[in-house]
Amino acid sequence: MEDCLFCKIVVGSVPSEKVFENDYVLAFKDINPVAPVHVLIIPKIHIQDTNEISDKNVLYISEIYKSVEEIASICGVKEKGYRLVCNCGNDGGQMVHHLHFHLLGGKKLRDKVV
Repeated sequence: MEDCLFCKIVVGSVPSEKVFENDYVLAFKDINPVAPVHVLIIPKIHIQDTNEISDKNVLYISEIYKSVEEIASICGVKEKGYRLVCNCGNDGGQMVHHLHFHLLGGKKLRDKVV
């Protein structure tokens, strides 16, 4: 999608600080981190949110989950732990309408999310 910020990051027209990349997944540092480690993990195709996951794009979702351990290792949080969060829709707190997961860590996170 032409106006999607994350699609622009995927094609390189908007810069990012890449942490991990393969044919299906891109992970980069959040520009407004809420934890010492705050990485966004996105599919390299436009999927608006979790409501759009289908048989046509499930390979990208699988690849995201398969890459999480490596991304956590690269970021130095694999052993001590991290949180993986995915927001869906405006009421769910999704700010960019391109499916993405927040990998958060680098400190003891609060026990409660809400």
